[in-house]
Amino acid sequence: MASPNIITAIFFLLILCVTNNTPCEAQLSSTFYDASCPNALRTIRTSIRTAISRERRMAASILRLHFHDCFVQGCDASILLEDGPSIISEKNALPNKGSVRGYEVIEAAKSEVEKLCPGVVSCADVLTVAARDASEMVGGPSWSVKLGRRDSTSASLLLAESGALPSFKASLDSLISTFGDNGLSARDMVALSGAHTIGQAQCFLFRDRIYNNGSDIDAGFASTRRRGCPINDGNGNLAPLDLVTPNSFDYNYFKNLIQKKGLLESDQVLLSGGSTDSIVREYSNNPSKFKSDFAAAMVKMSEIRPLTGQEGVIRRICGALP
Repeated sequence: MASPNIITAIFFLLILCVTNNTPCEAQLSSTFYDASCPNALRTIRTSIRTAISRERRMAASILRLHFHDCFVQGCDASILLEDGPSIISEKNALPNKGSVRGYEVIEAAKSEVEKLCPGVVSCADVLTVAARDASEMVGGPSWSVKLGRRDSTSASLLLAESGALPSFKASLDSLISTFGDNGLSARDMVALSGAHTIGQAQCFLFRDRIYNNGSDIDAGFASTRRRGCPINDGNGNLAPLDLVTPNSFDYNYFKNLIQKKGLLESDQVLLSGGSTDSIVREYSNNPSKFKSDFAAAMVKMSEIRPLTGQEGVIRRICGALP
């Protein structure tokens, strides 16, 4: 039988885990800041609303920023770190450089929260909440966000460049595998791809598709896109991912795929005779199902390998270590 001293020690450790929110008991919670920073979510929302009212495209940029953060090291705000003595920034990775946007929007929201509650709310949580708010502000779904993430003390340019992020030319099998590595199903992957109902892509990302993909692209759509994307020039020229309603979060993305009007190869591959065809067709006929599945998938994605408890840090400035 265990001695009273051992029992007391075990009890003390359990209490320590609970009161200090250490990894042994730490979990994300929708009420995490209710006592420590009760106005945090309202403050983030106001800041994000201001940014999107200035530029509606920013909603898509924030969603993508969150996605690119979570798929590299987990949802730890590592993508926000600038180069430093011990940091090689993920911002310089090929999938991010010159295309991922919105860093300054998250930094501004964090700055407002810092004025209320210095050193309390993580950049990882600010980015996660911002993605939810961005969706809702352009007509997309909202969802309850669990909080309590902490910020990484490292970044991984190598991971960001070596397949952690899906390519715009990815095959269906590759997409399913990449999302599966992060605990997301094929249905989650299709739903999350529906974020391409808003936002824009640069010419170099879809040039091959509009010039060399004759059998799997609507001829009129390809012709329209070629006008803004010359074969040998204009790499940075932008085109809407959804030609019909580029600034509204709806289900036209899936209708576009059925008409062979997906802008990226990794879009159209979702409806190419493979296992996800039925999901695309379902969402094209049922916008409510798409939005509910998108919200559920965003919650799952936001909980990929978070740092909690005493792991990581709370950065005061999202781009720099304390």
